[in-house]
Amino acid sequence: MLTLEQEIKELIIAVLQLEDIGPDDIDAAAPLFGEGLGLDSIDALELGVALQKRYGITLSANSEETRQHFASVESLEALIARHRQQ
Repeated sequence: MLTLEQEIKELIIAVLQLEDIGPDDIDAAAPLFGEGLGLDSIDALELGVALQKRYGITLSANSEETRQHFASVESLEALIARHRQQ
């Protein structure tokens, strides 16, 4: 069974069609934007839609809190784990 972290990494790779990158290549603590994976706002939108569909979480596009959730795989994992407990 996949861990939540592994699921999120695989979702990122699939949704954003990141070729030549495997789940083990993604540092869970590294930033998703900028110097980390180098994602942009379009990537964030696509990933947000995928997260909503898969995990049922609701995100606001203009929220500072949402930006914090998208900081890294670890922060997304924490958001989804909290949502599952509710």
